[in-house]
Amino acid sequence: MTDSSDTQSTAQAASETTNSAPRLFDLLGGEPGVRRLVDAFYDRMDHEPAYAGIRALHPPTTEGSRNKFFWFLCGWSGGPDHFVARFGHPRLRARHLPFAIGSAERDQWLHCMQQALVDIDFDPVLADRLLASFFQTADWMRNKPD
Repeated sequence: MTDSSDTQSTAQAASETTNSAPRLFDLLGGEPGVRRLVDAFYDRMDHEPAYAGIRALHPPTTEGSRNKFFWFLCGWSGGPDHFVARFGHPRLRARHLPFAIGSAERDQWLHCMQQALVDIDFDPVLADRLLASFFQTADWMRNKPD
């Protein structure tokens, strides 16, 4: 005969296992994986002429931008909220208003991110889902007419 508490524990454990999908943060490889993605993104932006438009929106050195993007992506992807702990709510649009962002800049950013995902050998199916989400945010950041 089974004790009802054992049945509840087993059912609860099964439910938690079934309902808990891995976080994007974990799929990216935790903090080291997020750092690899951020570095791949900024390395491409720093060295490829195709991204000169978005590179020009950044300071001469990208160290601070890399860190802020890393901190943001950790929390956004379901990991630790490093950005919020340091700066409060991300307020992405407000923080990007000083920079002229149109469709060209949005598209450069997205293409650079797509290539960074390839560089880190991220699962193509998950990369497509991630890029769709990034597109929504990048499109919302536009603040100049095309």
